[in-house]
Amino acid sequence: MSHSLYIDETPEEVKNAKGLHLITMSTPNGQKVQIMLEELKEVYPETEWTTTLINIMTNEQKKEWFLRLNPNGRIPVIVDNTQSPPFSVMETSAELLYLLKFADKKDVFGFTDEFERSQALQWLFFWHGSGAPYQGQFNHFGKFAKEKIPYAIDRFKNETLRVYGVLEIHLSGKYTGEPRDYLAGPGKGKYSIADIGNWTWVKSWEFSGFQKEDMEPFPHLMKWIERIAERPAVKRGTGEKYQKK
Repeated sequence: MSHSLYIDETPEEVKNAKGLHLITMSTPNGQKVQIMLEELKEVYPETEWTTTLINIMTNEQKKEWFLRLNPNGRIPVIVDNTQSPPFSVMETSAELLYLLKFADKKDVFGFTDEFERSQALQWLFFWHGSGAPYQGQFNHFGKFAKEKIPYAIDRFKNETLRVYGVLEIHLSGKYTGEPRDYLAGPGKGKYSIADIGNWTWVKSWEFSGFQKEDMEPFPHLMKWIERIAERPAVKRGTGEKYQKK
C-alpha cells in the first residue's frame, strides 16, 4: 500500500489524521469498533484515535475516496497512520483482532491460552458468518425492501432466531451444566472481543422487528445483553459521541 490511499476528494480530517483514525456510522457493525476503542481507552488511557462520522444512507461509502480504504464499500474502516505508509483495515472481526494485537498488550479483551483464544475466535467468526448475515437480511426484507416477500422475511427471521438459540445453548450451559456470563474463556467466561462482536447485533433485536415473546426462549441471552449494556465503555461506544449531527 502507499499514499494512493488518499486523493483530493478524501476528507481533510481523514487524510490529515495522525495515529488511529476510525471512519464509522453507529450501526451494529460500526458500534463493534467504537466499543472496542472505548474499552481500550478505559484500560490504557494513552489510547488515542480520531473519528470521521459518515452517513451511509447517502452512499458516501461508495465514493472513490472511501473505496480506496475499503473496496467493499462498508463501514467501519480503521486507518492506522502510525504505519508508513498508512495501513487500512476493513471487516469488523479483522478490525477487532487488529486492535487486540496492536493496542491490547495485556490481552484484557483477548486470551493468551491458545484454546481459550480459539474459543473466542470461534464465537467471533460464528456471528460474522452466521449471525450478522441472517439478521441483516431480516432487517432488509422486513423493514427496508419495497416489496415485502413473505418467504424471505420468514426465512431470515427463523434463521436469526435459530442463531439466537445457539447462543442461548452456549450461555445456558445446556450441555456443560455450567451457565456462562460471557462467550469465551474458562468457567463463566471473560468479557472479550467475542462478546463485542456478537452483542451489537443481538441487542438490536427490537429494531429488527422481534417481539418480546420471540425472545422468551432465550433468558440467558437476554441477561447477557443486559450485562454488557451496563459497561461504561459500551454506553459510550453506542452513545451520542458517535451520532452524526
